Amino acid sequence: MHDGDSADGAEAVPAGAAGAPGGGVYDWFRRGVRLLEERHPAAAVQLLARAAEAEPGSRSIREALGRAQYDAGQYAAALESFRAVALADPSDDYAQFGWGVAAARLGDFEASAEHLALAVAMQPGNKHYRAALRQTRATLAARAGAFGPLQPGAPGYLAPPDGTDET
Repeated sequence: MHDGDSADGAEAVPAGAAGAPGGGVYDWFRRGVRLLEERHPAAAVQLLARAAEAEPGSRSIREALGRAQYDAGQYAAALESFRAVALADPSDDYAQFGWGVAAARLGDFEASAEHLALAVAMQPGNKHYRAALRQTRATLAARAGAFGPLQPGAPGYLAPPDGTDET
């Protein structure tokens, strides 16, 4: 967990009370992270969302929630979780990375490039950050036509309006 977090398990909640899982916030966080590590992101989202609701200022909980949401295919929610962490601590390279990859999944490659570039600038040796930034920049370049026009049969190719191919 990041320094300054307050997810210390205060106020243990009995199992089943108002639909809450047993234990305290820290228990929910640890179980959620374990579920994420065991590749059960949707289940992790449930626990981590509850923990984030109880401790909205915890960057560690919010970051783990963002990871779970991303892995569960909830890209818009993941972007919001990573954005909250990055706005609270702009020097958090992983939050910038998460924001960038979530933005890419949502098709916002301009925002993706911005946040991935920040992550790479903070951690230039991270190969995952560099690879994601290269992919986003390649997508932007392709969309701008840097590699020439799309050829017939290529994904995204649209035939000219008159129905003839320009090949």
